[in-house]
Amino acid sequence: MNPTVARLTLRGLLGRRRGLLLLVVPALLLLVSAVASGSTADAHGLTVKILGQLGLGTLVPILGLVVGTGAIATEIDDGSIVYLLAKPIPRWRIITTKLAVAIGVTWLFSVVPTMLSGLILYGNRDNTVLGYTVAVMVAGAAYSALFLLLGVITRHAVVAGLGYALIWESVVGNFVEGARTLSVQQWGRAVAEAVAGDTAIGADVSLGAAVPLLLAVTVGATVLASVKLAGLTLAGED
Repeated sequence: MNPTVARLTLRGLLGRRRGLLLLVVPALLLLVSAVASGSTADAHGLTVKILGQLGLGTLVPILGLVVGTGAIATEIDDGSIVYLLAKPIPRWRIITTKLAVAIGVTWLFSVVPTMLSGLILYGNRDNTVLGYTVAVMVAGAAYSALFLLLGVITRHAVVAGLGYALIWESVVGNFVEGARTLSVQQWGRAVAEAVAGDTAIGADVSLGAAVPLLLAVTVGATVLASVKLAGLTLAGED
């Protein structure tokens, strides 16, 4: 971690406009949970549906996209990254610091609302809420790393990220069973199911496959982003 890079990244992520955007979806999740808590429907099924679809399926990828790309893509687009690259800081440390900040911000705006929403809907009766909370944590870290990588390698990171989250995971994943194996959301569901011990969560990927894939994406995206950022420095020097 580099304190200066962390401070600048955090300031950029929590600016007025982006900060308000980060609050919208968590607020919506809490609002929906508060309204649904008065329903006469089965509390467990309602919790699985809301936390699974709105929380893990919508809240986390959107936050991961906004935060992951915002941690570095804006600096690359406006050229201000040059000033940071001119400092005697290893490029991998810039990436790991930005990723750590991105994961922390993503967790703040996703893990806490997910836990609160689960407690509103279902209380602390079993490990269902805990399962989704852990799933949001691991999926949030993977999304942050993946979208941070997109912010380094393309100027259209937001479009590419939306394409993955909305088209691949939400559309293709719903109709092509094999595509679910390459879905961060499904990996998170596998973790939630394992922690909760509840098959009602309905993961389409086994825990034995989900955990290595989560680690591979998070670590691999971090390493590749570091390599690409180093290449950007060399291109600038040439």
